[in-house]
Amino acid sequence: MSQVKPEILAKAQTWLTDVFDEDTKKEINELIDNNPSELEDSFYKNAAFGTGGMRGIMGVGTNRINKYTLGKNTQGLSNYLKREFSGEALKVAIAYDCRNNSKELAQVVADVFSANDIEVFLFSDLRPTPELSFAVKKLNCHCGIVLTASHNPPEYNGYKVYWQDGGQLVPPQDKDLVEEINGLEYEAISFDAKNDLIHKIDKDVDEAFIEASVANGSFDTSAEAKADLGVVFTSLHGTSITMVPPVLEKAGFANVTIVEEQREPDGNFPTVKSPNPEEPEALKMALDIAEEKGADIVIGTDPDCDRLGIAVRNNENKLELLNGNQTMLVMTWFLLEQWKKADKMDGNEFIASTIVSTPMLKNLSEAYGVEYKEVLTGFKWIAKLIKDHPELDFIGGGEESFGYMVGDFVRDKDAVTSTLLACEISAFLKAQGSSFYEKLLELYTTYGLYKEELISLVKKGIEGEQEIKQMLIDLREKPWETIDGEKVVLVEDYQSSVAKHLHDHTEEEITIPKSNVLIYYTEDGTKIAARPSGTEPKIKFYFSVNTSLDSVSDFEEKNKELKEKVSRIKAELQLG
Repeated sequence: MSQVKPEILAKAQTWLTDVFDEDTKKEINELIDNNPSELEDSFYKNAAFGTGGMRGIMGVGTNRINKYTLGKNTQGLSNYLKREFSGEALKVAIAYDCRNNSKELAQVVADVFSANDIEVFLFSDLRPTPELSFAVKKLNCHCGIVLTASHNPPEYNGYKVYWQDGGQLVPPQDKDLVEEINGLEYEAISFDAKNDLIHKIDKDVDEAFIEASVANGSFDTSAEAKADLGVVFTSLHGTSITMVPPVLEKAGFANVTIVEEQREPDGNFPTVKSPNPEEPEALKMALDIAEEKGADIVIGTDPDCDRLGIAVRNNENKLELLNGNQTMLVMTWFLLEQWKKADKMDGNEFIASTIVSTPMLKNLSEAYGVEYKEVLTGFKWIAKLIKDHPELDFIGGGEESFGYMVGDFVRDKDAVTSTLLACEISAFLKAQGSSFYEKLLELYTTYGLYKEELISLVKKGIEGEQEIKQMLIDLREKPWETIDGEKVVLVEDYQSSVAKHLHDHTEEEITIPKSNVLIYYTEDGTKIAARPSGTEPKIKFYFSVNTSLDSVSDFEEKNKELKEKVSRIKAELQLG
């Protein structure tokens, strides 16, 4: 058996003091005696905030999600709130998802806040993440917390922090908060709850959220069109079951079949390998039911209901899964059309997306005379745009990873309202003799055919972390000069905030915040981005290729050409 490294052992032994409970100490001793590799992974670093807050595997140790790491976060946040809002009566809202231990960890977080004389509004049962964002604003809270690990595997949980505007924490608050947390010892955590400061919330906030979701996701689609749309919906054992069915019902969509085998919230996600609607396999059960029933659209959401995956009928009447970019394009087109029809556009509107999403969205915005803004990966950056530009109206925005936000009543990706919007679009187009899929192809003929793919390379543990770092170092020190025979003309390095134009050797500053991302562009518009995940042990490569599409009838041939091009690129760069 391999030996425990002295520095890891010393760190683990600090968790054997009376500050920690007996079960924790027993588990650590078990790891010391029998599982040094697991002990090392549990203690080699402190779990850190990434693009989606803090996520990690549940268990004992500084690199795990447990009552002490989350208690320390909450104690640090309590101290920070008191300093930032000195003299104010502080209020926070807390929600949690279906994951194992989420309810218990949410109670720990509520206890620590209340122990620090902060009033707590805790959802009485699991709720979607976007409802927490809504609740923060509705209840005039100073911040909010969601206990979730989004679409990660069952062994994960996490902690997302929201600010007064309902958006996730961004600079400079995130850095200041992390410094506050890192400066704390575990014995500084106050776990002794003041129960009179903890209030359970449910019905009032639920009803207000449903009203707002229907108001933002509904348009002038007729009742007959809604009744004619066949929908199959799966919550994938997650929180969306609490909100999506009542929202669809209130909006007038009655022809909805729910996948009963996946209705029950369950943190073990027993019917799927991964509860991620980005994975085609996750929607298989729903697709099978939809084929039986002849449904028009299939929608599935992730455990905390901020992402959605959809499948629609293609031109051969077969259900086809769309990627996040495709869904986002049709949703954005529809919102732009509705704003235009309502004569609401005055040149002070914007849509938003992320640096690794499809470039086609910019083409769409230009055609409608609407400003397009691009940010780092993560909806906290889109929420920050809304906060930073009160003079502009936000129409909608999304990212390639299956997230979309309709309007600004919620300040995070929102699969509740986006599910309604997808149904609204499908019903509207079906009533016109068209479809979601046909509209997508029409958009390709107008704005260019873009094809995007993603590769995620999993690199676990200490060695994996080093491997990811080295891959980015190599890409910076030995950049690609050609890709599929096309010259690289621009390299954007978001870590150094420098964009290099290779054809004339000029440079310009990248003005959005720094991040460990590299993006390559070729002379023919091919785009490849490399980015380590902020919440999982992965490095991601995003591919975007494009061509013109003169006619919908040419789609299959042109799409095949682009698919082959992506395959060539993957092989050339040894990323396949």
